[in-house]
Order: sequence, then C-alpha cells, then structure tokens
Amino acid sequence: DIRTWIAAWNTDPKPYVWTKTADEILERLASYLNRIPDSED
Repeated sequence: DIRTWIAAWNTDPKPYVWTKTADEILERLASYLNRIPDSED
C-alpha cells in the first residue's frame, strides 16, 4: 500500500502546505513536553 501511494505521489507531487506558524507548532510541542515526566533530560 505504501509503495502504491509513493508511486502515485511521485507521479503527481504537491507541496506540503503548513496550516500553523512555526511559533504555534513550537508552543504546542513545548506544552506537550511539559506534560511528559523527565522530558528535560
């Protein structure tokens, strides 16, 4: 299934369109990491 998807994608590739800013992504990641014990190591 993955190889079929790759073949189709390579035939008609489209750029990835980000829906959030880098700051929004990093804020969400920081929030997630703050909830994980020992994530600062």
